[in-house]
Amino acid sequence: MTAAQQPAQDLVEQFVLAAHGNPARVRELLAQEPALLNAPWERVDETALQAASHMGRRDIAEHLLAAGAPLDICAAAMLGLTDRVREFLQRDPSLARATGAHGIPLLFHAALSGETEIADLLVARGGGAGVDAALHGAVRPGHLAMTRWLLERGANSNAPNFEGKTPLRVAVEQGHDEIAALLRERGGTE
Repeated sequence: MTAAQQPAQDLVEQFVLAAHGNPARVRELLAQEPALLNAPWERVDETALQAASHMGRRDIAEHLLAAGAPLDICAAAMLGLTDRVREFLQRDPSLARATGAHGIPLLFHAALSGETEIADLLVARGGGAGVDAALHGAVRPGHLAMTRWLLERGANSNAPNFEGKTPLRVAVEQGHDEIAALLRERGGTE
């Protein structure tokens, strides 16, 4: 696509922002302007699929993929596509240390899926950075096994997220009682 065919950055911005959590707006904008699908919002170097991936928005990511967005390892990890993550890593083992938009480590994306097998694949190939951030990725959607996996690998049970909340505070707010109990056992505080 030439620069003349690229959608305007203000429209790309709207699309990428919508991909953080507004599926109806994503569908609307994509129907109006199909060229938005893979267009990066240049100011933050982020595509809609990358936004949906780091937000754990499976519904939006699946819609974008069905529309033709190319699957990347971060989206595959967030979606829990273990076999696809394995394929990416077999082609390029260095992807175990990949980051998504905003420099968010791949392990965070895997934590959003709750699939500890993906996390194991990353660690086996030299990845696994960002266990503290990944802990928040596991806690928010309520993935007990992934929370345990991360704690066993040194995640700080009191590491604040971007809002300054501890994992325990997030677990309590989300009503994840088993995770809250586990975090308390590991020294977590609100």
